[in-house]
Amino acid sequence: MKLPAPKPATRVSGLSITKPRVAVVKTSPATVLEDIRRAMEIAGVASALDTSKTTILKDNISWHCPFPGANSTPWQMEGAILGLRKNGFQSITCVQNKTVVTDAFKGEDLNKYTPLFKKYDIPVLFNFREPDMKWVEYQPKTSMLVLDQIFPKGIRIPDYFAGKNILHLPTVKCHIYTTTTGAMKNAFGGLLNTHRHYTHSWIHETLVDLLAIQKEIHTGVFALMDGTTAGNGPGPRTMYPEEKNLILASADQVAIDAVAAKLMGFDPLSIKYIALAHQRGLGCGDVREVEILGEDISNVNWRFSVGDNGASMIGDLMWFGPLKNFQTLFFRTPLVNLFIFGSEAYHDYYRWPLRDRKVFNKWLASSQWGNLFKDYPNSVK
Repeated sequence: MKLPAPKPATRVSGLSITKPRVAVVKTSPATVLEDIRRAMEIAGVASALDTSKTTILKDNISWHCPFPGANSTPWQMEGAILGLRKNGFQSITCVQNKTVVTDAFKGEDLNKYTPLFKKYDIPVLFNFREPDMKWVEYQPKTSMLVLDQIFPKGIRIPDYFAGKNILHLPTVKCHIYTTTTGAMKNAFGGLLNTHRHYTHSWIHETLVDLLAIQKEIHTGVFALMDGTTAGNGPGPRTMYPEEKNLILASADQVAIDAVAAKLMGFDPLSIKYIALAHQRGLGCGDVREVEILGEDISNVNWRFSVGDNGASMIGDLMWFGPLKNFQTLFFRTPLVNLFIFGSEAYHDYYRWPLRDRKVFNKWLASSQWGNLFKDYPNSVK
């Protein structure tokens, strides 16, 4: 499938960049829940979201296996719930999605969210189950860069999302196709259905279009990002976990992604999705224009790099290389099932049992965050 060149990234009418606020808070296992609440309040959660509306918790399950740095942490989930309730938000739900490499039911269980949903009486809905929500056609008010061309028969979103707040729960990590991934990428699984792989060749423009749609349909958007264990290397799954002991929070999805990119050692405005969103006035991607509260990160550079793994090399060939123009054949016919099987086999039957479970077990034994995870939620007071 070959699309026309993306439309120029012009600033969206009616949107302007004001100096956004990003909280960067140092944390420890003993204080993490209080530190999350403090980060949310510093970043202005009470004014960013509408207390009279339901708030959707959109966790990030990049891999149902509990690989450190890949998924929202249970303390991130619990801290978000406590922070919301402390600030007057009583109606809270969680929405899960599935991908070709993740099982939402395994993911919420293995990553220890399920006991928290029970403890705090949080309803869990699934965007792939019709009783929970329906996919409806949506006509964006904002000019799209690519989504209207990728889905010429209409852009479809879950009806449940409209008229509600959303709180994204990404982690600080690299990504093989977008260099970094965070708040903006976290909307990908929730707002697009199982055909979202159609967008991969235009992933940067897609993330910008999704942020524009979020600003239209939600009563507020906020992000709480976990950097307690960050993911270096070929993310969002097969990474090298590094203990960084940070929590980030912001109402500006572009700014928090830019600050996370800066921490990892990347130039935020060299990352296409951040630059495009900044140019269109959807947020601030220039960290010099961001008010960073909490830690002084002016000289921080973790020197992360993305690198490659087996899956990324095939993806580069299919999404961005010489086979890009054959996407209709490979990904819009039953042939797609071969790629789904290949991805599942690589991650769940090769990487996890032979390599990444060892990394996980080492993290459990040697990291303070692994020790916290081991018995969570009983390990936190």
